[in-house]
Amino acid sequence: MAVNGNPTVRRRRLGAELRRLRLAQGLTSTQVAEHLLISQPKVSHLENGRRAISPRDVRDLCGLYQVTDQQVIESLMDLARKANQQGWWVACGAVPYAVYIGLETAAASVRSYEPLLIPGLLQTPAYAAAVIEETIPLATEEQIAVRLEVRLRRQSRVHHPARPFRLWVVLDESALRRVVGSPEIMHAQLEHLNRLGEQPHITVQVLPHTAGAHPGISGQFSILDFPDTAKGTVYLERFTSDLYLEKRSDVGHYSAMFNHLQTQSLPPEATRSFITGAAQELPAETPMPGRP
Repeated sequence: MAVNGNPTVRRRRLGAELRRLRLAQGLTSTQVAEHLLISQPKVSHLENGRRAISPRDVRDLCGLYQVTDQQVIESLMDLARKANQQGWWVACGAVPYAVYIGLETAAASVRSYEPLLIPGLLQTPAYAAAVIEETIPLATEEQIAVRLEVRLRRQSRVHHPARPFRLWVVLDESALRRVVGSPEIMHAQLEHLNRLGEQPHITVQVLPHTAGAHPGISGQFSILDFPDTAKGTVYLERFTSDLYLEKRSDVGHYSAMFNHLQTQSLPPEATRSFITGAAQELPAETPMPGRP
């Protein structure tokens, strides 16, 4: 059972196997929760790879699922041990969206709609620093430094030549017009965005204001697809707590939304021209608050 070295991938693979074994015995997640003396949501998290599981719990579940092949049991227990290893981002310090980073690192592709900002994977260091500093009230210098380090390291996923990764981003025009940091920082960011958009595995489209109302009007979302399963995950970023949707109906709904956004957006070549125009229209300097 070959499994990617990412602990998130291991948890997802282990969770999928445990779910298969449970269904084969005709057991519900509620019945399993009662057996383990835990809550039913925890069982769901274990099967979705959102939560680590101990080798002992794996052994107990194998007993419940009537798994008699000792080699299979040992293999699953070993996978549980490896799945409990920490990802690279843990060494950076307290990262509030660690679950998402694990999923993003394991994903084969990400489709993302961003209404207000350039997404983290496409940000320049200066733009990323300005976003972090200006959007997190009361953040300490240490917290800002940790977030910036993690954000920039995440970008290696996009540029790694040995790990094919498909990124498709739809940006609302507002993300181009909002001057983050300074006009100089914003100009460099837009030029960087155009360079990345020319790469074959990265597609950037702009949804102009003239498109009017659209399916993404309610806010940001990302759809992550994985090489080890046909099941994707929808990520909704929120200020205090993020939301992950994994039901096929939810993923299908957001996939349809993204398809509509693609259709309403400018094609990639026209998008690059639009971004160039937005860069040329940036103000010479940003006036200080209260000044005309």
